[in-house]
Amino acid sequence: MKKIIIAIDGFSSCGKSTMAKQLAKELNYVFVDSGAMYRAITLYFLRNKIDLQDEQKVMDALRHVHLDFEFVESKGSSDIVLNNENVESLIRDMQISQHVSAVSANQHVREFAVAQQQKMGEKKGIVMDGRDIGTTVFPDAELKVFVTADVDIRVERRFAELVAKGDVINKAEVKENLVSRDYIDSTREFCPLKQAADAIVLDNTNITREEQLAIVLKWAQEKMNA
Repeated sequence: MKKIIIAIDGFSSCGKSTMAKQLAKELNYVFVDSGAMYRAITLYFLRNKIDLQDEQKVMDALRHVHLDFEFVESKGSSDIVLNNENVESLIRDMQISQHVSAVSANQHVREFAVAQQQKMGEKKGIVMDGRDIGTTVFPDAELKVFVTADVDIRVERRFAELVAKGDVINKAEVKENLVSRDYIDSTREFCPLKQAADAIVLDNTNITREEQLAIVLKWAQEKMNA
């Protein structure tokens, strides 16, 4: 079967990354979590107090941002590495979530990240998830999936994830954050979140992870055999 590029886009906390990881494992493809890249950049910007309104400081800061993924055998998946530091455990907290949409809306940040993402897909055999993968990063991807779910279901999923990490938070805060991120991601000027014209919509509100994987795996195999 030929190797293809699989682009998975959708709203926050709708299970894109989980599905993309499972799919990549089933197909023996490379998985790239583009959201982790933006979160790592956000972490760097917060640590170094980079003002997003200062164009020159943003560009200068990006010259010092080096991103990579390292495979962690014990987890069976890859973690994001920022300037030789594994920051996977640091980029999922609410502070990062509250700032990542604003950082990723910056034109220079997006151009920086998209260039790296496109390079990762040159040899195909890749599954990448994010907000603009099927529209901006890989507009010619053989399979594009747009994932969505009811907002209250997404709140429950995100809340459970944060509680499991030990974060002290309530559902109202989680919902406010998700709704805000949806708005910023969908209305930003550069590379907004939107469904590609040729993407297949997958609403996973009422299906299990196993059912979701089976559906997308079938779509992928059809494209690989075409």
